[in-house]
Amino acid sequence: MDQIGFADFERVDIRVGTVVAAEPFPQARKPAFKLQIDFGPEIGVKKSSAQITVHYTPETLVGRQVAAVVNFPPRQIGPFMSEVLTLGFPDANGAVVLIGPSLPVPNGGKLF
Repeated sequence: MDQIGFADFERVDIRVGTVVAAEPFPQARKPAFKLQIDFGPEIGVKKSSAQITVHYTPETLVGRQVAAVVNFPPRQIGPFMSEVLTLGFPDANGAVVLIGPSLPVPNGGKLF
């Protein structure tokens, strides 16, 4: 694996936000949810398409804090414009497990 410098890491803006809305995304090629995530007053509410249907339901997502990359360009996914990349790790079967803080933190906090 290629090594990167600290300056490269600093260019990736990873922030914490709270899911304020989640709904099924039946038009996606792979099962997914459409999320609205509140990143606080500096960034606001952003939309994300996330393939997280194995371990989560819309009801369990609302109110959950998640980590996301907020400085990628928006990406059109079918009829939906995804503005941030919600982050997770694969479980033993490859299904996404979301990452987020273990204790509540202010929305918009930057990963360091």
